[in-house]
Amino acid sequence: MTDRHKRQVLTTSMRRFDVTVVGELNLDLILYGLPEQLSPERELLATGSCLTLGSSSAIFAHNLSRLGSRVGFISRIGSDPFGEIALSRLAEGGVDVSKVRKVEGPTNTGLTVILHHEASRNILTYPGTMFEMCFEDLDLDYLKDSKHFHLSSFFLHRALKPRVAELLATMKSAGLSISLDINDDPDDSWDSGLWDILRHVDIFFLNERELGKVTGASSVREGMERIAKEGPQVVVKQGAKGGTYYHQGREILRPGLPVSVVDHVGAGDSFDAGFVHQYRRGSPPELCLEFANLAGAFSTTCAGGTEAFRPPLHFDDFVEKHRQILATS
Repeated sequence: MTDRHKRQVLTTSMRRFDVTVVGELNLDLILYGLPEQLSPERELLATGSCLTLGSSSAIFAHNLSRLGSRVGFISRIGSDPFGEIALSRLAEGGVDVSKVRKVEGPTNTGLTVILHHEASRNILTYPGTMFEMCFEDLDLDYLKDSKHFHLSSFFLHRALKPRVAELLATMKSAGLSISLDINDDPDDSWDSGLWDILRHVDIFFLNERELGKVTGASSVREGMERIAKEGPQVVVKQGAKGGTYYHQGREILRPGLPVSVVDHVGAGDSFDAGFVHQYRRGSPPELCLEFANLAGAFSTTCAGGTEAFRPPLHFDDFVEKHRQILATS
């Protein structure tokens, strides 16, 4: 190890945060027990509801903090009650929210309404302030005071997107590792400069559907190979089947865990949190993937993306129950 590298490692170890996050911050309103077909002009009755912390970035940050990582978060919210509730929920999870910007004006904090059916779900999102968050909203020194940087919901950051490459390059030059989870593209274009930023990314998370949309590949292996040529480690989230890691020709698969599922909302973001938590601790990809599967599965045991993680010790009990999985690493 060179003297320069030793100094960089020492500087990184002294940073305030383990992970900093830029992303959207809103609530999820989830309605359960709705019919498969939603007839117009009818008053359709749900059997249950949940108002909880939503958005990919906030769920990731909250659950990562609950796992024991020090997390800093930057976003933009409105001055409405939904913004206050979302901010409070994130802070209760241990995330530093001192740099979240509250903006007065006609645009409210975003809201996602999720309509659960037996075999599918509808996801309706009012983007609100998430469309307006821009590069000027970011405190770069705050973000750089970390070991790792994460960005979710690439296609929703419409005002920030033109400068995402600059943002990632800045984080990389400061010595941070970087992860990206693009999530869905409401416009169904699946590009918007995505391939131009992958050279800055260390870990690229996506599910099987997103992998096919981004790469046009006919198989998971083919899609992973195409992305890996740009440099990042590729982690594919596969729901109940578990997850797959691919880098430099090496493929690792780890199966999912058998759990009684209450709700899939936020399971992928929880998976990301589990992986990054172990990655920043220097764990090998096998353990990162196994821990990611644990976090993702645990998330599904309660309604919403963060509710399972709110009681501080429940995840430890869940890991203990499945400790034989970690013992295989």
